[in-house]
Amino acid sequence: MAGCLGLYIEDNVIKYAKISRDRDNLKVEAFGLKFYDNVEETIKQIISETYSFKTPISINLSGEKYTYAELFNLLNAKDINKAASTEFEYFCNENHKNRNALDYRNLLVPNLTDKDKITSLYAYTEKSDIVGKLQMLSGFSVSNISPISVTISNLINSANKKNKLILNIEMNTSATFIINGQVEKVEIMDIGMEEIFNNIITRENSYAKAYEICKNTTIYTTQGRNLQVEENEYIEDIMPTLYKIVERVKEIIAQNKISVDELYITGLAAAINNIDLYFQENFLEMKCEILAPFFVQKSNIKLNIMDYIEVNSAISLALQGLGIGYKEMNFKKVSLKEKLSQALTIEVGGSSKNKNGKNNANSVSMDKLKNLFKLDFNTPLDIIEKNMIRCAAGIFILILAYGGVSAFALSKINEKDTEVNEYIAETNAQIAVMTNNYRLISERTQQYSSMIQKIDEANDKITQSYAKKNVLPNFLTEIMFNIPKEVQLLSIQNGSGKKISIEAQSREYEQLGYFIAKIRNEAILTDVTATSGIRQGEFILVTIEGNLPY
Repeated sequence: MAGCLGLYIEDNVIKYAKISRDRDNLKVEAFGLKFYDNVEETIKQIISETYSFKTPISINLSGEKYTYAELFNLLNAKDINKAASTEFEYFCNENHKNRNALDYRNLLVPNLTDKDKITSLYAYTEKSDIVGKLQMLSGFSVSNISPISVTISNLINSANKKNKLILNIEMNTSATFIINGQVEKVEIMDIGMEEIFNNIITRENSYAKAYEICKNTTIYTTQGRNLQVEENEYIEDIMPTLYKIVERVKEIIAQNKISVDELYITGLAAAINNIDLYFQENFLEMKCEILAPFFVQKSNIKLNIMDYIEVNSAISLALQGLGIGYKEMNFKKVSLKEKLSQALTIEVGGSSKNKNGKNNANSVSMDKLKNLFKLDFNTPLDIIEKNMIRCAAGIFILILAYGGVSAFALSKINEKDTEVNEYIAETNAQIAVMTNNYRLISERTQQYSSMIQKIDEANDKITQSYAKKNVLPNFLTEIMFNIPKEVQLLSIQNGSGKKISIEAQSREYEQLGYFIAKIRNEAILTDVTATSGIRQGEFILVTIEGNLPY
């Protein structure tokens, strides 16, 4: 029975899950979540508690990022891999990244807009992060290091071909699009539970306490708000972040133009009560629910399924270590020592005696093998020794044939190499000519660009003078028609230039959020920002800032 310990390690928190696999049956042997001060001591404690000293360990990358490249799908596998490597090097050069300091893995996924192309999804990270993880777990058997945004898809049953979006809200948030059962795109957001925890920790001074508060917090939807008995004092620390995540997810779906049928929520935020209802209220066109591992849903277990959902990230990593998911996303390189150990390990079976107490065929064979290399020239050769000599002669002949073919192939390669060098020299000469022409064109382009810039500056001055004439009256008119009745304006200031600052208050946070959304969506102001809201008595006060649209 195979087993694997999944460790999802983030700042201040570790999730773990030990899973065993017997053919198609999966079982969670141990699981849990720990907040830590010393990560290495906490890892040792988890390994000791789960008795995983010799169990393969699967862990997550830290701070992985993603990029994409389009390749022609008519190339063979070898050429596609070369093209993918070249595209990543080009990406590093264009974005001023040190290629030698980065390590990447890529998936080839269908291109949704062009059937003649294929998309290469790259997950990359600093090599130093991988080394740090391995040092952290030195002395233990690390078999897999994979990006969590890809491995989280292991929890989904691939038989369902509907378009899915997995929203993994951990300290940061990742959005994983699954199209036709395959990961198609990954987006990383810089918002998540870390922002919520930091808001709560200012009063509670403990990550563990902040997480318990989130688990005991219930979100009330618009329809169910009237049923709320008493208001949670921490709801204002949670809701603004969830609102930001919802708005960001809407932007990502719109930008990628991907139709989503089902949205799954997982991560630390899944512990917040009714979070699935909150997302369902904001995404009416898709089914929203908490993500549960596919094999747990089919099992008849007495344990509360939410206990498993709490460690979904660790479970997905353990499944990755058991061979479920994308094997090509493993950043752990197998050493030469490990490869030799696997190649030289053989398994000899069979009992030394049969039921009648006589030596069986396996015993006879083993005796022959033991005596095979004894040099006794006075003893005649038996059938096994003759066959071994024949095999050795055959191998020797094959080696000679291989050497001849290799020498012939090498000569042809050298000829082609000479031809290639000639083509390269000719191409370099043409490139030099083109470079000189490009320099001349660039000089002319700079002159024309300077002239165009002066004309544009003059046009901008004329345009701005006309635009500024009626901009403030138009702005106040639009505010008048779009402000909700429940929102009161305290002040509107135009300090200098386009900058506008609005102070508003309301008894309900949703009304302020609606007002902010109207200002943004109706383009009344641009670059709109707003504070999270300060309660003063029965009113909530926010400050909205933005620029006039001219």
